[in-house]
Amino acid sequence: MTHSALKRIHGISCLILAGLAATGCQDKKPAVAAAGGMQALPVQTVSIAMAPVPESSEYVATIKSRRSATLMPQVSGILTQILVKSGDVVKAGQELMVIDPRQQQAAVDSQRATEQQKKALYDYNTIELDRQKKLYDAGVTSRDVYDQEQQAYQNSKADYESAVKARENQEQLLGYYTVRAPFDGIVGDIPVHVGDYMSPVASPGIVLTTVDENKNLEAYIYVPTELSAKVKMGLGVDLLDNGGNLIEKTKIDFISPQVDSDLQGILVKAPVYSKAGQLRTAQLVRARIVWSTAPAAVVPVLAVTRLGGQTFVYVAQDQGGKYFARQKSVTVGDTVGNDYAVQSGLKDGDKVIVSGLQFLMDGMPVMPLPPAPAGQGGAQGAPGAGI
Repeated sequence: MTHSALKRIHGISCLILAGLAATGCQDKKPAVAAAGGMQALPVQTVSIAMAPVPESSEYVATIKSRRSATLMPQVSGILTQILVKSGDVVKAGQELMVIDPRQQQAAVDSQRATEQQKKALYDYNTIELDRQKKLYDAGVTSRDVYDQEQQAYQNSKADYESAVKARENQEQLLGYYTVRAPFDGIVGDIPVHVGDYMSPVASPGIVLTTVDENKNLEAYIYVPTELSAKVKMGLGVDLLDNGGNLIEKTKIDFISPQVDSDLQGILVKAPVYSKAGQLRTAQLVRARIVWSTAPAAVVPVLAVTRLGGQTFVYVAQDQGGKYFARQKSVTVGDTVGNDYAVQSGLKDGDKVIVSGLQFLMDGMPVMPLPPAPAGQGGAQGAPGAGI
């Protein structure tokens, strides 16, 4: 290849490199421009304002019936029948269980026969006394014979009345072999089985079952003794389910004068008025006692993010007519509906961003949207959304 050809190829190469370099410089300039003019993200905001915030403490409460019965055997014998199962709704007087009554039934039959025997003698002496009185009045028999007949009559009468009481006592005892519901209610756990031997003496404390009237319920709450000075009649109580949903609002209507030695707490009670079936005896629920209510700043729950154990919100900050997202660390307290009570980190009037949080970065330009008309979007649970 000639020297002139080489020079020509070298010149072409330089031109290509220069063109590529120029193209590279042209591509970078728009990128820088785009970065400097980032488009503002439309966001919804809510102005921080004061709202009534309750000071409260939460405990576990046990639902109990004001009318509850624990049924225990009052006689000895083999359990022969269980006529109900746990959870059954029963009526007052309904048969629940039967303890073998045959031995006691025999005692009743024997006593009834004795009563009939005493009755026959009593009836005879009643007739005989009337006959002796007529003979005595006619002067046929002596006073002594008449007095003896009166004595025989009194003895037979007393024997007969005693036999009646003995028979009634045996029949009452026979009634204990049939366990009945003391009132309308719901059958609880049945820990015994057919064939078990029941004895109030040999096995004291054995429980056949329980019957609870599933109305007139109360919430039993144990408050720590260190808070005893704050407990008073009429304090509000919110009963919550396991999901934190409100079941009902009630008030304290009983405060125990004593401290429970095992729990080191004070028993307080609050009536429960929920519909039948919503709560049951022995059910555990969450109970929030509201000590007081005072104004405090609140922020919507959906505006709060958590990172590394810290709590943050984004605030739309006005800088010369343009708005930028600024991340702020906040301390929040209990929830109030769909809001958190703010303990620190925000001030009255701050514009908190409640939408598009997953796209935000600190210092990012944002464009606050006007408040949405009622029922057409906007932040849920955040009245006054927008700036």
